[in-house]
Amino acid sequence: MRVGIVCYPTFGGSGVVATELGLELSKRGHEIHFITYNQPVRLELLSNNVHYHEVNVPEYPLFHYQPYELALSSKLVDMVKLHRIEILHVHYAIPHAYAAYMAKKMLQEDGIYIPIVTTLHGTDITLVGSHPFYKPAVTFSINKSDAVTAVSKSLKEDTLRLFDIKNDIKVVPNFIDLDKYSNTFTDCQRAMMAKENEKIITHISNLRPVKRVHDVITVFNNIQKVIPAKLMLVGEGPEREKIEWQCQKLGISDKVIFFGKSNEIDRILCFSDLFLLPSETESFGLAALEAMASSVAVISSNTGGIPEVNIQGVTGFLSNVGDVDDMTKNALYILSDNKRLETFKANARKEALKYDLHKIVPQYEAIYEDTLSKCMLLS
Repeated sequence: MRVGIVCYPTFGGSGVVATELGLELSKRGHEIHFITYNQPVRLELLSNNVHYHEVNVPEYPLFHYQPYELALSSKLVDMVKLHRIEILHVHYAIPHAYAAYMAKKMLQEDGIYIPIVTTLHGTDITLVGSHPFYKPAVTFSINKSDAVTAVSKSLKEDTLRLFDIKNDIKVVPNFIDLDKYSNTFTDCQRAMMAKENEKIITHISNLRPVKRVHDVITVFNNIQKVIPAKLMLVGEGPEREKIEWQCQKLGISDKVIFFGKSNEIDRILCFSDLFLLPSETESFGLAALEAMASSVAVISSNTGGIPEVNIQGVTGFLSNVGDVDDMTKNALYILSDNKRLETFKANARKEALKYDLHKIVPQYEAIYEDTLSKCMLLS
């Protein structure tokens, strides 16, 4: 099968999942074409089965904002014709599904019928899509897709609640390559991050306000007053300066390590004892799943799709958004007993096995085949 994948080429969850999906599909014999404005961050290796096509947006003084959707639609038309792409899998309703629909209509004029599978990741629904200005475009894009998937039950429910959707939405959860999370690093590398008696707490995100990183600092500060600990912060974003000030004010700057953007997340998680994810909203919680794959217990908020991944009292604990006292209490409960900590860590890894890409990717293949067969009957 020749599949065109449209995604954001960034460090965010949707871009990572879309890239990993394409790479795994290529290993399963499919021809994959990534079509976006930059090479996706985890797309390190191009091969006979994996291709990348850059979308160039020409600069015209006439346009105050350069029209990316138009450039993407035109590129999709050209790539479908040139490489005989059979199906488009677009991640995010706007602008990608919207642009794909325009491409589809242009191709129909030439007698080419291309089905569209749209995957909803969260921000397109909970933040962007629910804005009254974008609502008609999001509704239209979802309803005009030939198949629609959402990464969690929670996101599916939000979509049906916020929009007038006629299309069926299938839940296909995010996934990870568990082979990447086999702990093969040595104890001497752990010693570079923390002393033997110190617990390692980790948080990974884009440090945006929605991630509530100030709660991470507050909870960690409470933990380190009782148990010797270090905090590993991975990621870059607008909140970084504020939380650096917060650490300084609390007198814990020497106990917090800022890694910035890192491709060595598995190395950091490998030595972690606890992962903090106190987000305001989270459609799935891919960062928590990556932590669990490395046998790390999770303390999180109970918002969005997180409770579908972090199982209360099994892989960690859930608290209401902003309830830092409850998060602290739960964290200390796990960390204060090494035997209990090991049980939570083992449970986390066991739960993560359910989301292995070898179990999830075939679900997308089935959706592609089903969508193609339906479209052949219609065309």
